[in-house]
Amino acid sequence: MGLEIEVHEQSCRGCELCVDICPTEVFEMDAEKKVCTVKQVDDCIACLSCAYICPSQAITHRGHHLVKNFYRDEEFCRKMERFL
Repeated sequence: MGLEIEVHEQSCRGCELCVDICPTEVFEMDAEKKVCTVKQVDDCIACLSCAYICPSQAITHRGHHLVKNFYRDEEFCRKMERFL
């Protein structure tokens, strides 16, 4: 099973924070529905920044592998910044 990202439309506020924070431009805004949608799941690097920043917790990921100390470790993220 590959990586899956789901944006729960009923919870999404349309704030576009996920669009702004995603380093690989996985999300786009659906202007008609006023919610964010997954544009290109294959580009996701599973940094989980979108789920972390989402104020309504509308984004869920399945099928990703967690790497210890990669997520929310600010010092490590600063080191990895040049690769993202």
